[in-house]
Amino acid sequence: MTHDHDLVLRPTAAQTEAALNPPPGRNGGDLVVETLAGLGATTVFGLPGQHALGMFDALRRSDLAYIGLRVENNAGFAADAYGRITGEAAPLLLSTGPGALTSLAALQEAAAASAPVLAISSQVPGAGLGGGRHGYLHELTDQQASFRGVVKSVHTVRTQSQIPSAIAEAWESALTAPHGPVWVEIPQDVLLAETALPVVTAVDAAPHDLPPRPELTVVAADLLSNAVRPAIVAGGGVVRADASGKLRQLAERLNAPVVTTFGGKGAFPWNHPLSLQSWLEDRHTTDFLEDADVLLVVGSGLGELSSNYYTFKPRGRVVQIEADLGKLESNHPALGIHADARLALSALLETVPARQDTTAADRVRTVLDLVRERIDSQELALEQRVLAAVRQALPDRSPSFWDMTILAYWAWSAFDARRPNTMHSAQGAGGLGYAFPAALGGAVADPTHPVLAVSGDGGALYSIAELATARQHNLDVTWLIVDDGGYGILREYMTDAFGRSTATELSRPDFVALAESFGVPGVRTTPDSLADDLAKSLATPGPSVVVLPAVLRMFAPTHLA
Repeated sequence: MTHDHDLVLRPTAAQTEAALNPPPGRNGGDLVVETLAGLGATTVFGLPGQHALGMFDALRRSDLAYIGLRVENNAGFAADAYGRITGEAAPLLLSTGPGALTSLAALQEAAAASAPVLAISSQVPGAGLGGGRHGYLHELTDQQASFRGVVKSVHTVRTQSQIPSAIAEAWESALTAPHGPVWVEIPQDVLLAETALPVVTAVDAAPHDLPPRPELTVVAADLLSNAVRPAIVAGGGVVRADASGKLRQLAERLNAPVVTTFGGKGAFPWNHPLSLQSWLEDRHTTDFLEDADVLLVVGSGLGELSSNYYTFKPRGRVVQIEADLGKLESNHPALGIHADARLALSALLETVPARQDTTAADRVRTVLDLVRERIDSQELALEQRVLAAVRQALPDRSPSFWDMTILAYWAWSAFDARRPNTMHSAQGAGGLGYAFPAALGGAVADPTHPVLAVSGDGGALYSIAELATARQHNLDVTWLIVDDGGYGILREYMTDAFGRSTATELSRPDFVALAESFGVPGVRTTPDSLADDLAKSLATPGPSVVVLPAVLRMFAPTHLA
């Protein structure tokens, strides 16, 4: 009797010949790039360094496209965006010690946003592993320890034969829900040594599904079916799982209002009659969600920003669908369903009946009217005009990437992303410098649409060197820099808390002249001409910079009342 698990695929004659007689001149780095190609990668990001040269030398013998950035952290942001846009694991090639450590902030953002990044770093020669102090350049006592609390999984390679399996295991980890960054490190001598191992061909590393437990979806379906005032919070997990269509079907079947978190922008149509949009930092929205007798939370941990700074206190039952086990019931007791959002929503759609409710749309409209009244009472016409100009200029299918800046904070609440997976920001980890290098990665991921980056002048200086990258690869990215002469949001926070600000004012360059020195066209604009200038830049292929000198203000918070 032959069992399925006894079947072995027999190599063809050509495969046998190639395996027995691999081409000469290959090293451990070739095993890395061959494995990546075998897994389906087409593009890698990174920055070379002394211990990583074996990998970079191998790139020229491969068909992988290489996008080199000027700072490792920026390379990480670019890989993060590539992973978000494509849903594929984005390879990030780095060197040892300082090169590796410089990527940590980007990997933290990828972890917070569930972006699949496959970071592959060199290591000191194998003799230096395990804490031995040999005095190698870049030597750390335990390099992987610096990453263990940031990434999903850590993999250390010690021999060439371990390379394909370690990378495949990391790839699978990165793409299993919840997506996230992973770390592989390979010693310099392993990368440099000539190899007689066969060429790596197809590699099997399919991610695991994360289906919901059926007894839990039965209970969730019963709660939702019998709810009088159901509501839904849709987080980034809906976008990552490509579950926006399923979410809309369920919301319409239940007549349940939907609010999207800042990470879930675009998960639900902005102008849908059931859309509460993204006004989570508003007490009117918070009150509405607290009043729900059953609140379905999909793909969100209801963290600081999504809970109006932890002032949200649900009074009804909470059903939470979350792929990240650590976020399940981390802030509120709930019927916790550990599952991929798409699979869980599909299961609910199989059993939840249609629910009649003629009041839901009116209740949504009432909340949005109250939010509008509150904003309009604060004399914030300039800020709303600037954000409207950006929306007017940006094509619907174009992705946008936002730094930690006042205009981005407005966009979290007030910007219509129009489509899922098109608006991205650094609100997961909250580090500066994300927007422009991430936009470069987004342009590599999908070169068919122009890409927008939005930064303040402070955040822009974190990634100004990547103007060279944009020019070198001719990436179609328009960079809007709102220049207010400092760290604008910190200026507001400090003034509100202490009556004055300290360490927030910045001397800055002439951004237009600086961009032009890189060969990137720049223009200085005004709020009145912003929409036209942005539209023109976005319509012109290649990189460009638009500088808006303006001091913007945030709307007043409601969580401090």
